Amino acid sequence: GAVAGGNRREVAFMDSAHRIFIGWDARENDAWLAARASLLYHAGQPVCVQAIREPNLRVGGIYCRDWIHNGDRRVDAIDGRPFSTDFAFTRFLVPLLCQYEGWALFCDCDFLFRADVTRLFDDPDPAKAVYVVQHDYAPAEGVKMDGQVQQAYPRKNWSSCILWNCGHPKNCALTQARVNREPGSFLHRFAWLDDADIGALDGRWNWLVGHSREANPYAVHFTEGGPWFANYQDVPYADEWHWARRLADTPHEIGRIGPHVPTPAAKRHDLKVAA
Repeated sequence: GAVAGGNRREVAFMDSAHRIFIGWDARENDAWLAARASLLYHAGQPVCVQAIREPNLRVGGIYCRDWIHNGDRRVDAIDGRPFSTDFAFTRFLVPLLCQYEGWALFCDCDFLFRADVTRLFDDPDPAKAVYVVQHDYAPAEGVKMDGQVQQAYPRKNWSSCILWNCGHPKNCALTQARVNREPGSFLHRFAWLDDADIGALDGRWNWLVGHSREANPYAVHFTEGGPWFANYQDVPYADEWHWARRLADTPHEIGRIGPHVPTPAAKRHDLKVAA
């Protein structure tokens, strides 16, 4: 049935709805709300949007990965590396959560959607296990967001937006036990896959603020910090983010009013595998 104040774009569950998971972190609830609202505003087909909440996965016995405090930072107990969000590893449970069937989209909470994300589900190649924007992104080591460590590693930000082919045989390797024990480098570099298993999305679907150069992004990614933090008010697309955050408080308006900043519609042919 319909949820979210009668919003006709979102359904609790139905076979024809596209499954979308957005990572949730208690420190960035405003970001999650804006990401969801902007996604729903542009969605042209029914979607089922769910938060990936680490505390719920722990209570349910699905996620048990340990971490330790190192000052004000969290360090993964498996690989000894710091991580910045509650969904740093839980995103790799999406195939399991979907019972290894069908397609699903995951994105970080620090996204602002400006186009119809359901177009990503139009005729993806079943031979691909995932589709991602294949960034060549190597930020300087330092801090980001609210003082979190900025780490450079191969395929950085590829995992921040993933179109999952949950039924692909190779994704069955992402068992509950394996997601809970593999080092972050194995997961974020898609090491269980061959290069040929990874499809490429148009770069505008994961447009990195301060890095990407494509015009008219479809999904803005505030990867180093966004307008929900006081010291990130002047970043590109901050005005649109604030509009989406206000929209989140009036979900019945989604689909009836538009942002004060026009957003370009995505073109179908832009969403296919890059040449």
